Amino acid sequence: MSRRSGSADLPLHGGRVPHWLGERMTKLGVLVAEAIIHHYGRDEFLRRLAHPFWFQSFGSVMGMDWHSSGITTSVLGSLKRGLKPRARELGLHVCGGRGGQSRKTPDELVEIGCRVGIDGAALANVSRLVAKVDSAAVQDGFDLYLHGFIVADDGKWVVVQQGMNDEVRQARRYHWLSEGLQSFVDSPHSAIEGRTRGDIINLADKRAERSRDGQLDILAALGPDRIIQEASALARQMDPAVKPEQSQLSLPHLTMPTHHDVRETDVNMKRLHGNLAAAADRAPVDYQDLLMVPGVGARTVRALALVAEVVHGAPCRFSDPARFSIAHGGKDRHPFPVPLKVYDETINVMRSAVSKGRLGRDEELAALQRLDIQARRLEQYVTGPDLKEIVAGEFRDSNQFGGRSVFGWEE
Repeated sequence: MSRRSGSADLPLHGGRVPHWLGERMTKLGVLVAEAIIHHYGRDEFLRRLAHPFWFQSFGSVMGMDWHSSGITTSVLGSLKRGLKPRARELGLHVCGGRGGQSRKTPDELVEIGCRVGIDGAALANVSRLVAKVDSAAVQDGFDLYLHGFIVADDGKWVVVQQGMNDEVRQARRYHWLSEGLQSFVDSPHSAIEGRTRGDIINLADKRAERSRDGQLDILAALGPDRIIQEASALARQMDPAVKPEQSQLSLPHLTMPTHHDVRETDVNMKRLHGNLAAAADRAPVDYQDLLMVPGVGARTVRALALVAEVVHGAPCRFSDPARFSIAHGGKDRHPFPVPLKVYDETINVMRSAVSKGRLGRDEELAALQRLDIQARRLEQYVTGPDLKEIVAGEFRDSNQFGGRSVFGWEE
């Protein structure tokens, strides 16, 4: 049976991803995907996409707003653009998107099915069904506006879709994973993200089986017109002061904060100090293996320590997505402007490591893995500056690192 893995509150943010960031997100996103596939296989990358905390951390390390709904759109868009030229080699295809793009998903799946030899029509039905479940069977006040379908050449898939509630300016993200899925109506989600807003009617919960069966029996016995009449009469008779015997089935939720700035309460400082200490500790040792790319310095190794964790970290390590924004900042200057020189150096190191890995030369990929291992060792006892000091230092050096945001270049 598919599993739920938690949830997070996603404030709705307007605006678009600027081109200078979007093209870098595409490059880094594909390199991270390929590194995960190289080390752990394609199935593991699909599992990561179905994990809500990893997904949010993935977007944060790429420079998106660490807590916002925009991460969903930008991550899926980056992967769709970046994986398309590599589809034949990696065997991964990203379909759908936001608004009108989401409605093209079934046709895209049929076309992919014809091209790679899987049942595209069946996948198209899956796409329609999961959208129906999250829009009709789960009545939580959020209207779907984004539907992303990632499918592998062997037919395994992940669905990530998102709904919005304009009234409260919140979004909710739904994750589905084909692995282990036995039913579309008995607790099928791998995760649902979003803040609880009143009672949630979740007819896709396995505990709602009797309710679903009862609805079918009533529909057969009374017909739709009679049901509407009875429901109206019952609503008039109900006393608002009387509480129901049992509340509606609700799903677990982890609330992401609505504040835009990154605060120390949002970050596991023990882990962050481990990342920073590992960067300082491993850099001299691994210069020959990892840092031969021209221009790469200590600040880039700090970013690489967080990228390495996104590639190698266990699921329990992604409970604080804000920490990963320390790698490359955020487009809205939270926690600090995106250091483009560092970002480009990160991409160059990852590109070199992945390219050599394809040829069987794993020394640079292994160096990245050692960086992550060392971070986990050191976090047990190292200490360091508080978050305000770290962020202040990034702002101080922002011009030196090519700092840029949607507001322009840093002076």
